[in-house]
Amino acid sequence: MITRTFVSRPSAGAPRAGAGGHPCQGLYHAREGDRPKVAMIATHYQIDFAEHYLADLMAERGIGFLGWNTRFRGYEWNFRLDQALVDIGVGVRWLREEAGADTVVLLGNSGGGSLMAAYQAQAVDPTLRPPIDHEPVPGVDELPPADGYVSLAAHLGRPDVLTAWMDAAVVDEFDPAATDPSLDLFNPENGPPYSAEFIERYRRAQVDRNHRITAWAKAELARLTEAGYYDRHFTVPRTWADPRMVDPSLEPTDRKPNSCYRGSVKAANRGDRGIAGETTVRNWLNMWSLSESPCRGEGNLTKITVPALVINPTGDTGVFPSDADRIAAALASEDKTRHDHRGDHYFLEPAGARDAVADTITDWLATRFGSGSTR
Repeated sequence: MITRTFVSRPSAGAPRAGAGGHPCQGLYHAREGDRPKVAMIATHYQIDFAEHYLADLMAERGIGFLGWNTRFRGYEWNFRLDQALVDIGVGVRWLREEAGADTVVLLGNSGGGSLMAAYQAQAVDPTLRPPIDHEPVPGVDELPPADGYVSLAAHLGRPDVLTAWMDAAVVDEFDPAATDPSLDLFNPENGPPYSAEFIERYRRAQVDRNHRITAWAKAELARLTEAGYYDRHFTVPRTWADPRMVDPSLEPTDRKPNSCYRGSVKAANRGDRGIAGETTVRNWLNMWSLSESPCRGEGNLTKITVPALVINPTGDTGVFPSDADRIAAALASEDKTRHDHRGDHYFLEPAGARDAVADTITDWLATRFGSGSTR
């Protein structure tokens, strides 16, 4: 039997809300009657991880698991990294002080990979600066470090994954239909298969698009501030257009061709739901900008020296082997391990994929920290 304990706590600058809710909430999973000495914590930028798909599987294997949410669950457009890291620290402290864990391991899953890397980096080397016009959050320089780091089907960072998926053919951010045919991923004259020359131009145009939005956001923030306004919302269209999603000859894996997390790539790219689909001028600079955002993974990974495990799903349509390679290369840990596992992004397929991942993580933890389970 698995027990699930609801955990809710205030955080620095975010007390209990008037309606009753706490900013930090999650579920702690453990075997009934068990008090694990080794525990994991998983958090995402805005996705609810309270019932993470590995939670029960890890608990069954004697590892405590806290699926933890910050004040930004469901509110990515309002995200601030410094506040989120303080909220994660609340969960880490709860595991040590109340759950009784001697060893705490960060699980950086999907977008949470760079978030948890940022947490550990700030805990060991507190250099994060607050966003524009804001004071530092209390406690952001006093985060308790974790003892291990696991990267699971993780992206390199919010600006990085957005840029890799951006449609380079967009020529007007306020007109989703305006397109440069010479860069159109879905123009049959361009491919697939795509030539090396086309890919080089396409990738360069993706980076240019990110920088163009950043330049506009900076100028717009200055204009708004001058007028006495704080922020404004805007949308970023067409963000399901990584060439690897369409052309399976690029970084070949066993992924399904012409597919992304929302199904058909072309249909998703022309739809109304995508990453950064709802953002603000400040949020763009805080989260999505290549040049301004602190939410990029590689710089923070270089500060992680604890044992680290990197797991790459071979059927993922949004995370690719080169992502896992770069994550593993950036980690400063002397003890770091990289595994490929059959499965899609969520390890729903093939049958048994999630159990296989849980076994790999459990074996890795036991080798370094022991089973840690007490009854």
